Amino acid sequence: MFKLFRFLKPYWWQVLILIIATAVQVYTTLRLPALMAEIINNGIVPGNTDYIWITGVRMIILALISAVSSFVSSYFSARVGANFSRDIRTAVFVKILNFNMTDLKDFTTASLLTRTTNDVNQVQNTTMMILSMMLRAPLFCIISIVMAVQTAPDMSWIILVGTAAIIGSTIMVMSIVIPKFKIFQNLVDRITLLTRENLTGLRVIRAFNNEGLEKKKFVKSNDQLTRLLIFIDRVLELQNPLINIIFNGTTLLCSWVGISLLSKDFAYLGNMTAFAQYVSHVMMSFLMMSMLFVMLPRANVSAHRINDILEKAQKIVWRDKTNGLPEKDASVEFKNVFFRYPGAEENVLEDISFKAVAGETTAFIGSTGSGKSTLINLVPRFYEATKGEVLVNGLSIKEYEKHDLMQKIGLVPQRGMLFAGTIKSNIKFGAPNASIEQVKRAAEIAQAKNFIEKLPNKYNSHIAQGGTNVSGGQKQRLSIARAICKEPDIYVFDDAFSALDMKTDQKLRSALKEITSNAVVLIVAQRVSTIKDADQIVVLNDGKIMGKGKHYELLGKCKVYQEIVKSQLSDKEYERELDLARKYTSTSSDNKAPATSSQRREYA
Repeated sequence: MFKLFRFLKPYWWQVLILIIATAVQVYTTLRLPALMAEIINNGIVPGNTDYIWITGVRMIILALISAVSSFVSSYFSARVGANFSRDIRTAVFVKILNFNMTDLKDFTTASLLTRTTNDVNQVQNTTMMILSMMLRAPLFCIISIVMAVQTAPDMSWIILVGTAAIIGSTIMVMSIVIPKFKIFQNLVDRITLLTRENLTGLRVIRAFNNEGLEKKKFVKSNDQLTRLLIFIDRVLELQNPLINIIFNGTTLLCSWVGISLLSKDFAYLGNMTAFAQYVSHVMMSFLMMSMLFVMLPRANVSAHRINDILEKAQKIVWRDKTNGLPEKDASVEFKNVFFRYPGAEENVLEDISFKAVAGETTAFIGSTGSGKSTLINLVPRFYEATKGEVLVNGLSIKEYEKHDLMQKIGLVPQRGMLFAGTIKSNIKFGAPNASIEQVKRAAEIAQAKNFIEKLPNKYNSHIAQGGTNVSGGQKQRLSIARAICKEPDIYVFDDAFSALDMKTDQKLRSALKEITSNAVVLIVAQRVSTIKDADQIVVLNDGKIMGKGKHYELLGKCKVYQEIVKSQLSDKEYERELDLARKYTSTSSDNKAPATSSQRREYA
């Protein structure tokens, strides 16, 4: 908890005002019982009316000062607490944004949401309590005890008895409640996870008629959380009657002892009255501190969860400044790259080597689980290669500053992700300063212009969170338009054409050819028709390269590629492709050079 107090540094002067206001409030409040004792002893008993009026006015002035001080301390406590929690939330959010894919796997999405919201709120509330009570309660307690002993030393043992009783009851309650707070936070994580999972997967749940099953899972976790909350509340509520018993018992004891002393000396009346008030202040101080001690363990659990994020050492460390000078011509090169996921026993990629250059399209194909998407994710350094080197524009990606590398890459992920806003804001996401003409051009190349122009608000049409109000194909085309609008050196399409029909797919790839003459194009695809015209096709199987070359080259010599092509064509079409591959191979051999693009088009 105290590690997070570093976020209070910018507000030190507000904390100082709060401390001064609290000290003034404590002083003025604790002066009142002493003045009351003086009124009784020097005014009421001897019948001195003037003394009563003069001292009464002093008491009113002190009460007003105490009220103003209380308002000032409460105001700054709330202000500092709100700013404190805002800064923590921002720090957590920024830290999560900088996590790479490996770092994110250490936390569930639901847990990150809970830590950013519920845990921060818990820390904020406790911090406000600390700022308002941590100084006030001890000051009230210490000064009240000193003044009580000075006022009525014969009754001072009563404070010791009451204090011991309150401390004992607080320790008993805390020993029961504290272990439950961590369980409570884990159950809140579980509830958040189930809620998020059901909201995002609502269509699938309804399609498989599994509302009942999901309801049972949620009700089970919700019941566990409810039972735990009831248990915690019951134990905490037990403290109130215990405090009341101790408080009333102490007051009764003060009255009984005070009256017995009063029978010996009537002038003791004022002292007894003041002592009773000081004892009540001592009891209230311990009550406030016991409330704080109950909140602290829960906040400490939340603070620990927040610090887990803030103090997490990132597995991929970026340079503050790009070290070296990248080449002007765009390229992506893998040199003997191996990769395995953290904690895994086997490599996902083994000895991957290839080079993709500007003006050419390099495609990756293979069966599910062959490592295509993993390979693509190494280019923007979402993961770090276990062994080997990945170079972008001739410079190792480890030498890049993050912004410099990302600026060169236009990524279209496997699942098109759109953000709440408009079509225009989504296309401009990677190029905030792009003009409307650039946005329209990107949409046209991505074959999104037709459906956008049909919308009432066109490029200002609303996009719901996650793009739930557009179809899968429209979402993919807008994601592609976003990458095109950025005008990067490297285009990365991770199975980004899967939701497009053949005609749209072909039009889009033809339009892309016109704008990527100086850029590298990397395509992951399942359909052979999507990558057939690629300048270089890399065939993957179990994380290894089984073949590299053009379509007809691979069809003539790579068995894995032959199997992929055969699975997507009829027997007649496949035989025709094999014949074309033989002619292509023969022509290439006779010319002692690869067939030209015009020859390939002739065969196709």
